[in-house]
Parts: sequence; structure tokens; C-alpha cells
Amino acid sequence: MTADLEIAFHGLDPSPAVEAAIRRHAEELERFTDRLIGCRVVLEAVGQRHRKGSLYGVRIDLMVPDGPVVVNRQPGQHHAYEDVSVALHDAFDDARRALQDHMRRLDGKVKRHEAPSIGRPVW
Repeated sequence: MTADLEIAFHGLDPSPAVEAAIRRHAEELERFTDRLIGCRVVLEAVGQRHRKGSLYGVRIDLMVPDGPVVVNRQPGQHHAYEDVSVALHDAFDDARRALQDHMRRLDGKVKRHEAPSIGRPVW
């Protein structure tokens, strides 16, 4: 990844396999724009559970020239987020969509709706 990538772990130990997965997902984001300046990914264990395991939350901050794009994926009651790879995959999917929408707005490729006409017809 040519942009700066920062990875932080909160409430869990750093893992080389998880870091590699984050780097791979971040490199895929660069395919959508060359204006990506930096990326910060925070992976946190939310609610330690003794029997079932932790749920994982992911926050991704993408730095682009016209302001940051922030994606925050919290598990809530979604038990699929007991798996780190599922939480990362969903968060980076959201980040890709948010980055694409942001780039469309910057490029002016967003459909603008015509304002409704004001007045009433006279017969």
C-alpha cells in the first residue's frame, strides 16, 4: 500500500495473520482511487465473553484530500462478528462503498434531482 497504513488493536493481542488480512483489504481499497492519503484501522474486542468469545468492532478512517471518510462497524447483537475475518470483511466492504460514494461526489458524478416547480397551474 502506497498510502500510510496504521493498525491498532484494543483489548486484544496483535496478530500477524490479522495484520496481513488488514493490509490485503487496505491494498484493495487503493484500486478505487489514487487519492487515498492514509488509512487507520482500529480493531477492538467488545465485551469479553468467557464461554462464547469476544465480539469485534472495526473502525476505519480513510484520509482523502477533501476530508476523512470514516466507517465504524460495531457488532451490536450480530454474533457473526465473533469471527475477526467476518468483522474485517464487512467493515472494509462498507469502507469501499463509502470511498466510492465520496469520490463520485468529488468528481461531480452524482445525479442531481431537479427542484420541484413552485406555483399552481392556471387553466
